[in-house]
Amino acid sequence: MNFQEFKKKFPSEPKIVEYFCNIRYGDDFKCRHCGSADIYATYDNRKMQCPACKNTFSVFAGTIFEKSSTDLKKWFYAIHLFLNGKKGISALQLQREIGTTYKTAWRMLRQIRLAMGNKKKKEDDDDDFMNTIIEIDETYLGGKAENKHMSERVAAKGIFEKNIVLGMLERDKEVRGFVIDEAKRDTIMAKIFENVKIGSEIITDEHKAYYWLYSQFRHQVVNHSKGQYKKGADAHTNSIEGFWSTLKRGVYGIYHHVSKKHLQLYVNEFAFRYNNRKNSEMFDLVLAQAVL
Repeated sequence: MNFQEFKKKFPSEPKIVEYFCNIRYGDDFKCRHCGSADIYATYDNRKMQCPACKNTFSVFAGTIFEKSSTDLKKWFYAIHLFLNGKKGISALQLQREIGTTYKTAWRMLRQIRLAMGNKKKKEDDDDDFMNTIIEIDETYLGGKAENKHMSERVAAKGIFEKNIVLGMLERDKEVRGFVIDEAKRDTIMAKIFENVKIGSEIITDEHKAYYWLYSQFRHQVVNHSKGQYKKGADAHTNSIEGFWSTLKRGVYGIYHHVSKKHLQLYVNEFAFRYNNRKNSEMFDLVLAQAVL
């Protein structure tokens, strides 16, 4: 969707509210208190009035837009800009584009990232597990102590630890990323059991944490330390390493530095971008996942 299409699609706030209601409620748009379908918008458009029970309710309750006083046109335009940027957009750039404070722009981007990562896992649903050929690898994000301010170097006692991200990429399907505290067997295996169906084919490098995969999965190892990057016809980790490259270029090139506290949101952002790179309805998907 380009800018001209955006303006035509969302000419006013009532149109934005109507569009969001169609995505959130579909044909089942009723009063949240009594279930009556005879409801209408109040003067501020964001709330609905029910003549039957005399109650009002917000169509944005329980979403990333709740309790925000920012104009809805700015919200939707922020989502549009964020999705159209191949590697995202910084809060400073968004601040300049939509005319808000830096704090507001930063919060808006954080809320959009929350929606991007809001894929609810279904309990006991085999469809939620990766189950074909899965590439698994870990990477490290961060910087060296000598590149940090002196106060940070002193606090870290000369060592600036990198953050660890574990990635799982199911070929021709999706990628998932998780910020973990340590790249050790128990931590990594726990994440694998949560996301990969027993018996699936897993391809990794020679990291010792993956050694016990053979007991539950069909495990193939590509030994990078010996210069091996492909084993047989299709045993490689090139796809997940390609995702790491995109993630790092985005983090270092657009955001420059991300703290561990917020890193998972950024990993979710780039996983969402990768998984929906061919999805022409990505904007609507973010709105659908905006219900938290």
